[in-house]
Amino acid sequence: MASPVSVYNSNALDTRISSTSRESLKMELLSDVSLLPGEERIIDKDVMYMCPYNAAVKGKVLITNFRLYFKSSDADVAVMLDVPLGAISRVEKMGGASSRGENSYGLDITCKDMRNLRFALKQEGHSRRDLFDLLFRHAFPLSHGLPLFAYVTQEKYEENGWSVYKPIEEFRRQGLPNNKWRITFINKNYELCDTYPTVLAVPFKSKEEDLRRVAAFRSRARIPVLSWIHRENQAVIVRCSQPLVGMSGKRNKDDERYLDLIREANDTTKLTIYDARPNVNAVANKATGGGYEGDEYQNAELIFLDIQNIHVMRESLKKLKDIVYPNVEESHWLSSLESTHWLEHIKLVLSGAIQVADKVSSGNSVVVHCSDGWDRTAQLTSLSMLMLDSHYRTLRGFQVLIEKEWISFGHKFASRIGHGDKNHADQDRSPIFVQFIDCVWQMTKQFPTAFEFNERLLLTILDHLYSCRFGTFLYNCESARDQHELRLKTVSLWSLVNSKMENYLNPFYTPESGRVLYPVASMRHLELWVTYYIRWNPRMRQQQQSPVEQRYKELLALRDEYLKKLEELQLSDSSPSPRHANSPGPNTSPSPSSPPSQQYTHLHTPL
Repeated sequence: MASPVSVYNSNALDTRISSTSRESLKMELLSDVSLLPGEERIIDKDVMYMCPYNAAVKGKVLITNFRLYFKSSDADVAVMLDVPLGAISRVEKMGGASSRGENSYGLDITCKDMRNLRFALKQEGHSRRDLFDLLFRHAFPLSHGLPLFAYVTQEKYEENGWSVYKPIEEFRRQGLPNNKWRITFINKNYELCDTYPTVLAVPFKSKEEDLRRVAAFRSRARIPVLSWIHRENQAVIVRCSQPLVGMSGKRNKDDERYLDLIREANDTTKLTIYDARPNVNAVANKATGGGYEGDEYQNAELIFLDIQNIHVMRESLKKLKDIVYPNVEESHWLSSLESTHWLEHIKLVLSGAIQVADKVSSGNSVVVHCSDGWDRTAQLTSLSMLMLDSHYRTLRGFQVLIEKEWISFGHKFASRIGHGDKNHADQDRSPIFVQFIDCVWQMTKQFPTAFEFNERLLLTILDHLYSCRFGTFLYNCESARDQHELRLKTVSLWSLVNSKMENYLNPFYTPESGRVLYPVASMRHLELWVTYYIRWNPRMRQQQQSPVEQRYKELLALRDEYLKKLEELQLSDSSPSPRHANSPGPNTSPSPSSPPSQQYTHLHTPL
């Protein structure tokens, strides 16, 4: 990390402050800003922060090529903001040169992380022009021909996070390839499907030509491929996109036969196809050439899971933001929360994943798809795999799950988040990945000892989903990442996480391999994730580390300290000292003052 950089500005501060303290503040106000390696100051300026909780707060704002940083200069009001520019969705001018009213002229900033910022400036001399232009340029670098910060940063970590996920190793961990499933490299140059990874697992009996014919009948050529296989019963989770049935009800014998090969791989009586969409949406998709599997798919059953599309989810989160920022209206809280339908959507996603996990656990193979197979499909496969496989509930296993099911299989992070793009109204924006992390959080609340990682990891992941500090969530698919040499030129988020693993570990974690988790997906058991959605409100009691967790960590540290002392005692007892040179013979009784070392070896702490 770079050392703090002192920032000096000669503009006058509050006239109430004495000249001595004024000079001191000018020197010290931004002196605690630690810039990242590769981060550079762009501009700093005296502004008035229109804080929704403390009214107007005078201070200084600093813009770098990575962040917006504000610190108050009022001695009695301590306010600090540290916002990655990647989290900014929209920058607008507030008021004009002739605007009347105090603090009516300035900048309005909308963020992607559930908050808005408003800064007021002096009206004379176009004082906001340079601030607006530079902020707009660096908040949306791709719209201005500039690189994302991930390509500029010079951070170094001991571990290379890009090596966390290796497809072949992960398939081997699952027991693949075997006599029913094979690994294919047909997509090694992204020629079969440009949004799929290069390494795929397909039925052993399928030929490469079969895969090409199936690709012609699946949306975006996203053919059915294996995501996960059950070690014992060999049932599989297969993911894909919708079939291109269209209004005329087209059929494709190769696609029908291919799905039957999936069914035959473990002698499943009926292959269950989970279509994430509501039935009416799937029918409507026929008008644009899509559709769903009909009766012609013999030995298969189709189940719709009623999960809404990206546009509904985007509007739902907007409504949630309206009721939690800047203030929470306590009197109508429950009805307001219900009107957003956010928890209802969380319930449907979790419920769908539970159905998938239960079906596979009982020995039946499943196929999961939505329209294109990169939004709701990723939610369902990853959550059901999290329920079925305890490996994904470890810190590193969870990283593999995200890399595998979300990143490598082409969830459109660039389109859904809008990294570096000024087009805030883009209809492709949607909080699909946020929704997934929320579902994971719901599971950690219901199973507090089942996950090796803690809530801090989930918050860190979502913060860097937007920050553009790491390359992990950039671009829409692997082919685009390869084209932009992402792994060569950027740092992985997992490099940061794995260099400070102790920060992200759950002290209550109890490993249980083989246990399937079935969360309760009812509205009575789901909660709003306050620590994420309402964390900017200082009046909301922040859910800091619980006293129980803090005390547990203290006891663990105490245990380690005692075990260390015990080991030292054992070592000192086993090494001969000069005064025991004339040790008693084999027939001599040991002295009461020298107890046998064995009495220590079976000492166990209840923790």
